[in-house]
Amino acid sequence: MKKIVMTGGGTAGHVTPNIALFPALKERGYEIHYIGSLNGIEKTLVTEQGVKYYGIASGKLRRYLSLQNLTDPFRVLKGCAQARKLIREINPDVVFSKGGFVSVPVVLAAKSAKVPAILHESDITPGLANKLCIPSAVKVCCNFPETMRNLPADKAVLTGSPIRRELLKGDPEFAFEFCGFTEKKPTIMAVGGSLGATPLNTALRGILPELLSKFNVIHLCGKGKVDESLAATPGYVQFEYIEGELKDLFALADVIISRAGANAICEILALAKPNLLIPLSAAASRGDQILNARSFERQGFSLVMEEEEITNEKLLQTVMDLYEHRDDYKRTMVQNPQMDSINTIVNLIEEVSK
Repeated sequence: MKKIVMTGGGTAGHVTPNIALFPALKERGYEIHYIGSLNGIEKTLVTEQGVKYYGIASGKLRRYLSLQNLTDPFRVLKGCAQARKLIREINPDVVFSKGGFVSVPVVLAAKSAKVPAILHESDITPGLANKLCIPSAVKVCCNFPETMRNLPADKAVLTGSPIRRELLKGDPEFAFEFCGFTEKKPTIMAVGGSLGATPLNTALRGILPELLSKFNVIHLCGKGKVDESLAATPGYVQFEYIEGELKDLFALADVIISRAGANAICEILALAKPNLLIPLSAAASRGDQILNARSFERQGFSLVMEEEEITNEKLLQTVMDLYEHRDDYKRTMVQNPQMDSINTIVNLIEEVSK
């Protein structure tokens, strides 16, 4: 049986695309092993899938002053030794890395053992961990055409991001009942998330009366951000967080308002849902969401509005325009080759396996 070591961690965004690849890899006959951090979010997410998990020491390579900069290099060195030992013991045919600092020792260990490694970069500009790993990789998958310019030409492959298959199997009728809607109207789904959700939540609620005259509204507003004064509003439902029913809510939605994190917008693309992206501002991030959103806008997948531009009148008009031209956005998204990212990536894994 072929063996693959997968790695990536620190945030869910460095793990869920890996998990999305599990079923297809198993179908192709791969035995999956996962190397992550000792106590990161990836440990729980991966072990829940029944995949063998190995924890190694890890440290963050910071570009700012911190007392942890004195101790983390020793954790990194320990993690490198542990990764080399695991790679020798598992003897995989290939390594696939989704990034995060725990992935660096694993990719370096793969190179030293002459095991081919493939990276996946979600954002337009590679993060520091992937920058460190690129020289040791044989291929680098990416989500955006613009990323290709930041990668070695012989390594860059435009694949899109692997999306969990279950997201494509939602039941809109179930979602309608789950949300408690009573009137059949088009549905807007707004995804505020957790980080920086307040500006998006405030903007949506500012035009809620006008929206509800034409739409039902599903609002994923983030933990602790439910507005109880709106709890009994007909046609409007709020959730702090949704897991199992997310696929059904997506299926019901006619248009989506969202932040522009790479994994989130790749899910929207895979579902071919017309969307308005409101990226996290540069003041609250490194600006990657703005770059992601503008790329989707150039490709004809999305409308984009930055936080600083939001007024009630402009947001309402933009949402109405999006709904009116929704079929144009759907057609453009459906024609995009990144719709089949899982098979594209798994085919690449098979091509480079030793």
